[in-house]
Amino acid sequence: MRIMSNLQPGPLPVMSLRYQINIRILLLSLVILTLSGSIAIWQARQAVDREVKSSVNLALQLLELGLSSTSQSIDGSDWIYHLHTLEPIRHLQIQLKKPSGQILDITASNQHAKRPRLPPDWFIDLVVDDYPEAEYPLLTGSQQQATLLITAKPWDEITEVWQETITFFSTILLLVFMTMLAVHLMFNKTLQPISAIVTALKGIADGDYRQKLAHFSIREYAGIATAINQVSDVLSESQRQNRALMQHSQEIQEDERQRLAQELHDELGQSLTGIKVMAIAAGKPRADSKHITASIVEICDHLMIVVRSMMQQLHPLSLTELGLQASLEDLLSHWQKKNPPLRFTLHCSDAVRNLEQKITIQIFRVVQECLTNIIRHAHASRVAIELVCAAEDPDRLRLRVRDDGVGCRLDDLVYGFGLLGMRERIKSLGGEMELYSRPGEGMTITATIPL
Repeated sequence: MRIMSNLQPGPLPVMSLRYQINIRILLLSLVILTLSGSIAIWQARQAVDREVKSSVNLALQLLELGLSSTSQSIDGSDWIYHLHTLEPIRHLQIQLKKPSGQILDITASNQHAKRPRLPPDWFIDLVVDDYPEAEYPLLTGSQQQATLLITAKPWDEITEVWQETITFFSTILLLVFMTMLAVHLMFNKTLQPISAIVTALKGIADGDYRQKLAHFSIREYAGIATAINQVSDVLSESQRQNRALMQHSQEIQEDERQRLAQELHDELGQSLTGIKVMAIAAGKPRADSKHITASIVEICDHLMIVVRSMMQQLHPLSLTELGLQASLEDLLSHWQKKNPPLRFTLHCSDAVRNLEQKITIQIFRVVQECLTNIIRHAHASRVAIELVCAAEDPDRLRLRVRDDGVGCRLDDLVYGFGLLGMRERIKSLGGEMELYSRPGEGMTITATIPL
């Protein structure tokens, strides 16, 4: 048994542009904070290390310099007194290790009094390294060996680095806040035109083409507004033309119905009345049956001509029975009889024989309208009609109607209902129609229709 699941992935959540940019700024800020924090801690560790080692080396060099300049041994009470009177040395703790092993913290009281408030333990663990103790041997007045211990106490430097780090991160946070505030204010100004554009587009989607967008101060939005206004104008004009074309088609349809009704009344009605009268007369004893029969046959022949003409006007039977090419040849023969000086040529490819019925009737009506316009306005002597499939694109049918009439400038051409109707017929087949004309060079109408 096969179980089919109807579960389909739902649409992705739609997030606003403001939200997406704020999220990206926040993520970028977190990355910057992480990288800058790592770099700041690494630099702080290097700075503390350099400062402590420099202080220890400086203290040792000063001791060596001071003791080497003394020609006689220093009494224990004297140098202990001098060491106690030293000002606190940054980053160092000085201790004296007596020969007995006792350790005296000489600067403990002063440094304890001036020790700053330390930063958090986690920061101290990140920046503090293992600093070795420096030992300097001393010889007391009693010729006993003592040792001066110099230990690193980098609390001042760590506190300074901590304060610099806090200032650095505070500046970055302030910049992030100002950036997001600027983005917020920018979006407040930027989204107002977008809201107006969306409202106008919704109006166009609902068929209201009279809405016009105002001119925006931002160049990009002004270009969008101009394009939307142009689209609205084109749609409004197309709507007006379609309504006029529909009204014209309805008028033509009513005129055609009126004309057909008139012909039915005049031709069929009178002919049937005559047949009826003759049939009644034929029933009389002395009726001239031969003459009556000939008259009825003559009336019937006339009715057949009238009916065939009406059917040809409504829908050419040859189009269904013989195909498009035969119908076009019959149409050209009809116009040739009415306009003997005008010469027609027709060229059709083999693909025309296999066209669908909906395509053939539309092409026939387009050619019919082209010939009507040429005879009315072009004053041409030659008309060439081509209906072929191009070799480079066999899936598209190309119709070309060309005359050598007076021609015109396309900018001055007024699109009447004939041209509009032809264009709409071609569009209904998914095709395109183009016009080319110059004064004195006639006109060429080209239609391309996908098969």
